[in-house]
Amino acid sequence: MVLPVTLFLLLFLFLLFGIQNIATGSDRESLKILKDAVVRATIQCYAIEGMYPPDVAYLENKYGIVYDHNRYIVHYEIFAGNILPDITVVDIGR
Repeated sequence: MVLPVTLFLLLFLFLLFGIQNIATGSDRESLKILKDAVVRATIQCYAIEGMYPPDVAYLENKYGIVYDHNRYIVHYEIFAGNILPDITVVDIGR
């Protein structure tokens, strides 16, 4: 009786860690996709309008960037009008 219970617990733990690993990978991929989308929209704005957008709200209004404000913080810092802004995306959790 001990062997089947032990085997069941080991399989359960293996499954639990596997699901957790998949969720972590998915969260990292979502973060990367959001950052890439913001960078692409920023570059597209520069190509179309000749200037980098003043803030992320501009990208949301004019270029269709949509993200969960309760889960992500998008830090967007402009140095000069002709230099790509520093864009950082942080996952603050669910």
